[in-house]
Amino acid sequence: MVGVLKIIVSSLLVSSLSLASEYVVIANKNMKNISKAQIKAIFLKKITVIDETNVVPLSLQARDSLRMKFEKDVLRMSFTRLKTHWTKQHYKGLRPPISMQSQQSILAFVKKVEGAIGYINADNLDADVKVIYRWED
Repeated sequence: MVGVLKIIVSSLLVSSLSLASEYVVIANKNMKNISKAQIKAIFLKKITVIDETNVVPLSLQARDSLRMKFEKDVLRMSFTRLKTHWTKQHYKGLRPPISMQSQQSILAFVKKVEGAIGYINADNLDADVKVIYRWED
């Protein structure tokens, strides 16, 4: 009986691990490696230029599940806190990252625009972009 229980517990652990999703922050291939802190600063528009190149942060729609994961895990900010941040920044002339319709549109934009940076599910990756950060849920 103990052996059967061990098998069941092991299979549950393996199946729960396989359910974890991996996500990536991607950039145009010409961008240098940057830290997680720099990624956060870029998406909050505290950093706007890297190596004389304007950075162009791209985000998904406000209630997209991946965007919520990115805000929670990478930016470490709630939706409400971010909304407050961008309300304050508006009066300084700063706008939030460009909002894109899909992960595919982020991928296409990043491929073509130097300085572009966005986040997608790792399953959507291809060799034409540079991965600068990975995380899982």
